[in-house]
Amino acid sequence: MDSGFVLIAEQTVSISVPFFLAALGGVICERAGVVNIALEGIMLNGAFCQVLVTYWTGNPWLGLLAATAGGVLTVLPHAVASIKFRVNQIVSGLAINLGAVGITKFFLKIVFDSSSNSERIVGISALNIPILSKIPIIREIVSNPLILIAIGLFVVIQIFLFKTKWGLRLRAAGESAEASVSVGINVVKIRYFACLASGVLAGLAGAWLALSQHQFTDGMSGGRGYIALAAVIFGRWKPNGVLIASLIFGFAEALQIGLQSAGIEIPTQFVQMIPYLVTIIVLAGFVGRARPPADDGKPYEPA
Repeated sequence: MDSGFVLIAEQTVSISVPFFLAALGGVICERAGVVNIALEGIMLNGAFCQVLVTYWTGNPWLGLLAATAGGVLTVLPHAVASIKFRVNQIVSGLAINLGAVGITKFFLKIVFDSSSNSERIVGISALNIPILSKIPIIREIVSNPLILIAIGLFVVIQIFLFKTKWGLRLRAAGESAEASVSVGINVVKIRYFACLASGVLAGLAGAWLALSQHQFTDGMSGGRGYIALAAVIFGRWKPNGVLIASLIFGFAEALQIGLQSAGIEIPTQFVQMIPYLVTIIVLAGFVGRARPPADDGKPYEPA
């Protein structure tokens, strides 16, 4: 197998993981009727929590738990504002994103005496699975525990949403809150659960960024939360669709890296635009055809 193709394929898988995890969180949240534009800020705070706890304890697994906790704490104000106080969900999410930029920069300066990056941290040890670890592309998947966690979450969430009564209730809450309440579904609790679950998943996405770079850098989410939102729309609010969308966006970024490494005489600015151009093209081609849950973004007012 051509080494260049293998490298691009492995980079595509690796780059797709944070898009995919954050987009899964977006799917759960929007299926329940809450728009979560705060994915960007949740990823950023999750990455910082991963680095901070790993730096203090030397244990990246504890850092991973901290990243999920940080994700939950980040999304909680958005959940309360959107569900209890029924504020505009877009405004609330943007406030979380802007706040995360300031908060991480503030604590970065306090803890690491730097406004740009942290100290380096240890990563999660690779798994060594005989035979599978020697197969190109598959090697990248099975050797990284977080990729295996992402695959496991994909299976669990796919089954949960479309094969269980709890998933049916969650989807019903996003399609029609009033109809759901009339048959005894607690829409408020479901929406809180969905928001917190999205915080866990986007926090894991942030942890991936921190572990892949072995440090935290200011603004390291780099718009990935917004690309994850595009993956939610392109994937039609379904886990399998989100997987395909994330791989497409991951391939676009891997192609950008490959072109830069190959030294092709194209202005750097144009090469760096590739992932974002792909995002715009995909949204322009699919957003008009995609139908979100009927009550997505609509606040529920209990009688």
